[in-house]
Amino acid sequence: MANTEKPGVEGFSQEEWVLWRSLGRLIHVLPRVVDEDLMRASGLSGTEYAVLANLRFAPGHGLRMAELAAATSLSASRITRVVDGLRSRGLVRKDRHAADARGAVAALTGEGLDRLRAADPHHAASARGRVLDHVPPDSVAELGEVLRRVAAANAPAPRQPRDDGTRPG
Repeated sequence: MANTEKPGVEGFSQEEWVLWRSLGRLIHVLPRVVDEDLMRASGLSGTEYAVLANLRFAPGHGLRMAELAAATSLSASRITRVVDGLRSRGLVRKDRHAADARGAVAALTGEGLDRLRAADPHHAASARGRVLDHVPPDSVAELGEVLRRVAAANAPAPRQPRDDGTRPG
């Protein structure tokens, strides 16, 4: 029996369905292949690279663990594991927050910055080969803005402090 159904699903135009399916495939495939590229070339995972890169651009090369978790879209337990692994390799250090002894700050070490800089060309080559070379140059700015808006619309809301000034959970 021949399948006579048109591609797509109720509620989507055909173009929207192609976009949605392509995006679904991309969000599953891209992190894996970029991670493999980076690990092979630099010994850093994509997650480790993202943590180090966020610390690089933070004031004083350091962020509170909760801020670093939010910046990398990782859970509190996952960011702790990643930072502890990077710390064991001398790439970051973990300090007590100066104003809040209950909080910890992850900070990039000199060795971590050197390692990140050495990984940068490999990260760029992976990004270029896996994505940027497939996007027409005149579409880069618009696509970047669209993806930024989609990401912002789907980012978890920051946790609000309780009445006593502490943060939940």
